[in-house]
Amino acid sequence: MRFLSILPLCLSLLATLPRPLESLEPLTMGAIGFGALGLGTYFKEHTYCRFAECCDDRSIPADTYALAASLSHHLFGQHIVAQHVVPAIKAHVGRHSSSRKPLVMSFHGQPGTGKNFVADLIAQALFLEGSKSGYVAKYLGQADFPQAERVGEYKARINREVRQQLRSCPRSLFIFDEVDKMPSGVFDTLTSLVDYNAFADGTDNTKAIFIFLSNTAGSHIADHLGNLMRGGKLREDTRLSDFEPLLKKAAYNLDGGLKKTTLIEAHVIDHYIPFLPMEKAHVVKCLEAEFRRWHRDPNAAIIDEILSSSISYDRTHGLFAISGCKTLEKKVAMAIN
Repeated sequence: MRFLSILPLCLSLLATLPRPLESLEPLTMGAIGFGALGLGTYFKEHTYCRFAECCDDRSIPADTYALAASLSHHLFGQHIVAQHVVPAIKAHVGRHSSSRKPLVMSFHGQPGTGKNFVADLIAQALFLEGSKSGYVAKYLGQADFPQAERVGEYKARINREVRQQLRSCPRSLFIFDEVDKMPSGVFDTLTSLVDYNAFADGTDNTKAIFIFLSNTAGSHIADHLGNLMRGGKLREDTRLSDFEPLLKKAAYNLDGGLKKTTLIEAHVIDHYIPFLPMEKAHVVKCLEAEFRRWHRDPNAAIIDEILSSSISYDRTHGLFAISGCKTLEKKVAMAIN
């Protein structure tokens, strides 16, 4: 009975005591929140992200030195590519980069000149998992965008998926292959995503890289190079300025995904990179490299046989291998097995 008599007094005293969280001021609550966030980030970086891919420096080492070495050892006949692609990427992904827009490059050239090969080397250098990285998005013209009448649907898809990928990782790489086989207008909604923009939803596009691969203007590059060489200019002395205006004009006017596109009109493509047609000496180097890939010494007899039976040259100049190095992998594999 005595306990019951003092119960109201105890409850009254308890009501006057501060509750643990309510007694903390907003600044203290904020510190707790940031502390929890920091702890969560630390936990993720030092546990999960040590074993799984994350949008961090471990998974995205951006090793431009490795890229330069790979191009030097494995890419043949493309001095303009080596001169411009590595510096462009290095300036964009470097620790002191202050880029205000994505890096956008357009690769042009005939089949077998190395466009896909270089794009893959870029992915290998930037990402720990290379082209298999979840932060590398690749689209194929004929497979992904086959019908011109569905261009509106394709534009919406690109806009949606690029935004989602950027939210997942602002340092993503986007590769659009077979651009010449895509319907005109497919990239129009992409223009605002690769321009100087601050998105309302907080999406960061300034760290991304976009690469377009196209056979468009491949014959134009070959004809122009052939004429320059006939005029006495050495292949190795040609420069980007010899081809870039030609590429920009051809990409805008010839059939394909870049035809009459706002990407070109808005000047958001930073570099038009020409992949020069391959001469016999470059094809030989490709064949030798393929033998080494099979851990075999290059066989001169087999190389001569492949050159004489499988390689055709352009009719205009008689200098450039029509298919470049594209079919050589299977030719060598068949010859040595």
